[in-house]
Parts: sequence; C-alpha cells; structure tokens
Amino acid sequence: MDEVRALRELLPGVEAAVREVGAELAAARPAGPTPGRTLGELTARFAELDDPAAARLRARLGALRPQAGWVSDEPAGTLPAEGEWWLCDATDGAVQYLLGQQQWAVTATLVRDGVAVLAVVHTPELGGRTYRAVRGGGAELDGRPVAPLERDPAVAVAGTAQPPPVAADPVALRRAGESLTAVLGSVLAVRCLGPTSLQVAQVGSGHLTLFWEYGADAGNLLPGALIAAEAGATVTDAAGAAWTPGADSFLAAAPGLHPALVEVLRTVR
Repeated sequence: MDEVRALRELLPGVEAAVREVGAELAAARPAGPTPGRTLGELTARFAELDDPAAARLRARLGALRPQAGWVSDEPAGTLPAEGEWWLCDATDGAVQYLLGQQQWAVTATLVRDGVAVLAVVHTPELGGRTYRAVRGGGAELDGRPVAPLERDPAVAVAGTAQPPPVAADPVALRRAGESLTAVLGSVLAVRCLGPTSLQVAQVGSGHLTLFWEYGADAGNLLPGALIAAEAGATVTDAAGAAWTPGADSFLAAAPGLHPALVEVLRTVR
C-alpha cells in the first residue's frame, strides 16, 4: 500500500506535465491538414512540433522522478528489463494530428522492471479528458473510477489498429487482415478511433467493448494496458496468454466477452 500511495502522490505532477505539453501542441497545430506530399516532408514538419514538446515533457518528468531513465517511444526503442524508465509520447496519434483532427493524445508511463506502474493518457482536443492509473490502485477518467461494460457480442463495438511498423512485419499485417474479417462477423462494429493508447484505455471505461492488435507495439500499448487492467478489463495476447511488452499480439476486453473473442481470434493463422 505504501508503494501505491507513493505512485498516487506522483500522479498530479505527471498529469500537470502532460496537460501543459498537450495545450502547447494543441495551440501549435494548424486548423487544417499539414501540407506535405511525401513522407519525408510530413515527418520533417512533425518533428518540428513534436521534438520540442517531447523535450519539455522529458524535462518535467525528469524533475519529478530523477532516478528514472528515458526510453524512446519509437518502434525501434527497446524497453529495459530492469530499473525505472519513463516511456512517453508527446503526440500519440501523429497521423491524426497532422491531418488536423482531434483524435490524438499525450501519454506518460512509468515502467519498473519491464512492468507499467503508472500511466496517464490525456486528450487535449477531445474534451481534455484524462485517464490515469497506478498498478494496484485502480483507474480513473477525469478523477472518477471507471470499469468496463459487459455487452452481448451483438452490440459490442471493437477498436483496432494496424501493426506498427507495417513494412517490417508482413506476418502481423496478414494476421491483422484475417482477424478483421473474423471479428467483423462477431460484433456490432469495428472502428479505429485514433491513438492505440486511448482506444485501449477506452475499453477500461466502457467507451469501447474490446480492442485487439497484431504486432509488437509496447510503446503504444503499455499505458492503455495498465489503465484497462486496473479498471477491470481482461488484458492478454490474442491467444489468451498473459500479455507482455514483447508479445506479438494484444487483446483487451470486458471479462465476460474476452473468452469469446479469444475463440474468434483462434481462427487467424
């Protein structure tokens, strides 16, 4: 309990840092789509906005937890198995951000010995909503406890995302396509509603009934996975085994629906 209390005492400072960076990014984002014909042009423009924001977030969180290191949120970044590390994304949902859409988030996750112990997911332009959780201490949305909603598959809305990076993992890409066909026939609707971290967190609050993804994506999945699990959702890989940051698939669902979705995903080669 002392550890949970210590982490909860850290939460307000983390949330304040995330909110500050989110407000700055929201103010800097053009109202319309960012011009750019090629990937290089768009990447350069994004870096102009995201890099300074990431640096400010790193400075704020470093002051709060000087003993914690810093891990890149990029797919190539590796998560150390030991020690404390910040894993953050100043602009989770870069595609939407560059398109002038509101579905993006700022995330901050404290990882200890490879396990997320604190997470904040903030949406600067979607009502300024903020999910937060500490390991063993439950999950909240805007300061109120949340829990997943049990629904029949016929009225369940699923979220998903494409494997990152697509070009580097053709097997994950194929499995994503096959699983989409399978899940479409089992639920009311499938949607991709922006950042992976936010969609997974929304399973915890009942705004989505489930979320699944193929491909290793620890940087995007860790914050939402902690929030969903602490809210009471079942979080595993697609086969129903315990999810770890190195897993090649992910599934979060309301507990009553989770076994049925595991069976659906077993049809994927």
